[in-house]
Amino acid sequence: MKLLVAEDEQSLSRALVTILERSGYRADAVANGEEALERLESGDYDGVILDVMMPKMDGITALKKIRERGNPIPVLLLTAKAEVDDKVEGLDSGANDYLTKPFATKELLARIRAMTRMQAGMMETNLTMGNVSLNRASFELSTPSGSLRLSNREFQVIEFLICNPGHPITAERIFEKIWRGEDETPADVVLVYISYLKKKLTALHADIVIRTVAENEYSLEVAL
Repeated sequence: MKLLVAEDEQSLSRALVTILERSGYRADAVANGEEALERLESGDYDGVILDVMMPKMDGITALKKIRERGNPIPVLLLTAKAEVDDKVEGLDSGANDYLTKPFATKELLARIRAMTRMQAGMMETNLTMGNVSLNRASFELSTPSGSLRLSNREFQVIEFLICNPGHPITAERIFEKIWRGEDETPADVVLVYISYLKKKLTALHADIVIRTVAENEYSLEVAL
């Protein structure tokens, strides 16, 4: 699971990244709300830890923009403010949870687990694009012409693409998200699974296609 940490206090930012990585997460750090929004455009994060008081763009403003863009990513707000009105504003702006500084490491990790678990439970069972439906429970890829059960890796690749329709995604990003930590796996495995999925979409007469938009870069698009 990959988290984005937006915190302008460098010592705390480094500490948060260290805590998360030691707890089995991957974490990237940025120093303001503008940078957080830019990173989230990649769609490659599972949650955000967002400080409220930051330069350039504060956390509340960044949070509102995240929700205005329709991004449901779990967000945990961090702030030194303990006033009830500040907490209410954060939650009303779309935060999943709120943690006041200073905080205990165990509580931070528990709140991250809780908000990501809740988000996973709220995910729709079926993803659709064009005439294609992907069932997250059964791993079935379906069209009006029939259905095929995907392997675990095939499912993860097509799920990632469907969740980012029309956006070019590099093979490196796909590999990092799905095969991270598997040192023995060659990087060109992504090309193999893209090929598998292209054939299955064709066999199902799908009206969406995986296009190669550049070398080692792919985009899932509705066929014209």
